[in-house]
Amino acid sequence: MPLSARKFLKSVSGSFAPMLAILLMPMVAALGFSIDYTSAVSTRASMQNALDAASLSITTLETTTTLADRQVKLQEAYLANGGQGTAKLDSFVVATDGAASIKASAGFAMPTSFMQIVKINTVQVGVASAVTKRPALIEATFKIDKVSGWWDKTMTLYGTKFGETNANKLMKIVYVHNKFGDPKGYGTTSAYTINGTTETLVQKQVCTTITVNSFYGLPTTTIVQTDSNGRKYATTCVNTGAGAVVNVTDMDNLYLEMKIPNPNPGLDFRFGPGLGGGYLQSGTKETLRSDDKATSDRLFIDKIKTPANTIVDIFTAVPCGITGSQAWEDGGSLTNNTVGDADFSYFVTGKCAFNKRPSETVLTQ
Repeated sequence: MPLSARKFLKSVSGSFAPMLAILLMPMVAALGFSIDYTSAVSTRASMQNALDAASLSITTLETTTTLADRQVKLQEAYLANGGQGTAKLDSFVVATDGAASIKASAGFAMPTSFMQIVKINTVQVGVASAVTKRPALIEATFKIDKVSGWWDKTMTLYGTKFGETNANKLMKIVYVHNKFGDPKGYGTTSAYTINGTTETLVQKQVCTTITVNSFYGLPTTTIVQTDSNGRKYATTCVNTGAGAVVNVTDMDNLYLEMKIPNPNPGLDFRFGPGLGGGYLQSGTKETLRSDDKATSDRLFIDKIKTPANTIVDIFTAVPCGITGSQAWEDGGSLTNNTVGDADFSYFVTGKCAFNKRPSETVLTQ
């Protein structure tokens, strides 16, 4: 070992202390920078979560809300969710088809603790968020197709507005059996829009049944039936009105209810010319709902039976821009599990655009 090195190691003069301090300064600085960096990463994560939540929240505002008001709401929601600094709404664009895209950012000058040693007092932390929102149902039209059966029944559309808990009646279709006695049974069906306590008749279908000796020469639209005794029946249906048009822009939840008034389940006597009478099947369900897993499978959507134990989202069950079909089997047995079992049929048409529903919103950044 060189002599100078041996002397340095044996030295007790105290000259080593200043050198040690010089050597420790970079180590302390590195440790301090690491702590500030960890703090910045944690701050950035909380800011990102807050900005994402704030970006999603402004998509549920009224469609008439101005960009400036959305900016205010964005900042309020950002701070309420634990964000630091300032959030900025960079863009909010709604396309002609109703699809929306939102971009937002946030910045915060985070004070440092140890980096101030080298005169770095703050570190700029920035985050960005992007949201897309697909068009959603804002209007639904229900138009009667064909309704039959021996039981009177009523289908009602219920809707719950954003921020409310009570569902309100929006539309109903009422069927009254004509009790003529034909095997299938037809009658009069009326569709109403409902606004509070006001009901407005918007479509009516009147079906008239007669007995005939032959089906020869009848119009092609005539419904023909033959009972077990060979008796022939001809039914004609006349429609007036365009159907029920329902505005659902302010609705957060929709469901359909099929109600079959039957005060004596399993013992409902049938009357009709030439018939001795019959009985409804025992155990008939009197109330069916699209949001009830136990009864929703009585609903057919575009001829497809709803799977068992399913809650139907009416917002997606009504197609946008095209006409689909729905039908209920009103409580009897499903013989073949096909739409042929159903006897309450109607058409549905949807109009979609920008909507407040949060479920249509997806974070993309």
